[in-house]
Amino acid sequence: MVPATVTPPWSYTLQLPQDPRAPGVARTTLRTVLRVHGMSELTETAELLVSELVTNAYLHSEGPYSLRLRDAGRHRIRLSVWDTDPHIPAPFEWSAEAPAELAERGRGLYLVTLWADSWGAYPMRGGLPGQGGKLLWVECAAKAEEEREYGRRGLIR
Repeated sequence: MVPATVTPPWSYTLQLPQDPRAPGVARTTLRTVLRVHGMSELTETAELLVSELVTNAYLHSEGPYSLRLRDAGRHRIRLSVWDTDPHIPAPFEWSAEAPAELAERGRGLYLVTLWADSWGAYPMRGGLPGQGGKLLWVECAAKAEEEREYGRRGLIR
């Protein structure tokens, strides 16, 4: 009798500096983690989500920030970005509304709320420097083959 193998949950945290190359490093790391854990079908959506979250942290915070990739079960991944800015941006602050047609800001995080299966934000309170700020998180999951094919035809996201 061959024993059943159970894959333990996994988590990776990537500390990122205030550097314009950091979002690219985050995407490369994400692709590697998804491939290693047999979740490559999530790459396109997860990469869009990470790009927007990490770029937002780079542009709107002054200190370091971090990306956490976590197994959320059943071919699902949770992506979280912590940064030092305590302001929780729209649309994470309230229900998602489309940005104005000519808006110069807000489109990236609005896309995140459209493509993520679930999302949210937490203010981070800390007594020591570097422990405050906020955490924005999203989850995405593998779709059934029928849903992926339907989506390729442009009928769903």
